[in-house]
Amino acid sequence: MTNELMSLTWVITLSAVMWVPYILNSIMVRGLIDAVGYPDDPKPLAPWAERMKKAHYNAVENLVMFAALVLMLNALGISNATTVMACNIYFWSRLAHYLVYSAGVPWLRTLSFFVSWLCVLALLWQLF
Repeated sequence: MTNELMSLTWVITLSAVMWVPYILNSIMVRGLIDAVGYPDDPKPLAPWAERMKKAHYNAVENLVMFAALVLMLNALGISNATTVMACNIYFWSRLAHYLVYSAGVPWLRTLSFFVSWLCVLALLWQLF
């Protein structure tokens, strides 16, 4: 497995577990029946859980671009120091984004998102 595919695996793993804390908060706040159902007037999640949910949605939206680029690069046999570095930085910036977004740190949230976006651009550039 290439370094880029390993990074993609880690990004997918991270995205696959991001939902757990905010779902647990939903169960604690609303109870199990309302957490798995569709209550008419659900109790609000804790502010950190709402932010965590938004960070998870953002991660999934950006995973589409990242995964497509990594898979295209892999199919074309393109792997170099830039692609490896961009993939590694992408993972860490997405983890940072999730944590600082959940904690409610606005400037670091934006910076970590911007860094991950630059990584996507770097991967895209390697295709051209």
